[in-house]
Amino acid sequence: MRYELPYSTVKILYLVRHCQSSGQQPDAPLTEEGQLQATLLSEFFSRVSVERIVSSPFLRAYQSITPVASKLGMTIELDDRLKERVLSTKMLPDWLEWLRQTFDDLDLCLVGGESSRAAMQRVVAVADEIFLHDAKVTLIATHGQLMTLLLKHFNENIGFNEWQSLTNPDIYKVVVGKGHVEVKRVWQEL
Repeated sequence: MRYELPYSTVKILYLVRHCQSSGQQPDAPLTEEGQLQATLLSEFFSRVSVERIVSSPFLRAYQSITPVASKLGMTIELDDRLKERVLSTKMLPDWLEWLRQTFDDLDLCLVGGESSRAAMQRVVAVADEIFLHDAKVTLIATHGQLMTLLLKHFNENIGFNEWQSLTNPDIYKVVVGKGHVEVKRVWQEL
């Protein structure tokens, strides 16, 4: 996929899936294990020249990268468009199969939910704005489905299986520029 940036600029995005949390609600905090994972994230990013941090407003995403921001002396910008998508407001006992289908049919929209295409469009809008910013290296803290949909935007072969293999936390590095996109998982589980 070609992704054109102005002036042959190269931009790097680090997409971070939040650490282990106590639930899926917007205000669900990190577990004790998740707090330890957040410390590991700060150690990982202490070796990276991050210039900007943008996060989902959900507590688990924000808490996951707070130690990173603290260690780097940076502020965290919150963006509502990075919140996790809602698959459905209806209880789905077979939700995993429905989720698989939404990666195959990007327009499939369940009751009260958001289609993969709509969720992808909102997260791509965030990425597009980040590419216009002066920062060359940006960390984005978000959620598994939304992260996978952004990765799919850059590499159409990414889908349900990649979502299913994500860990808490997880990190993908996306390098974009000069008509080239490189997507690589860079988090190593300890």
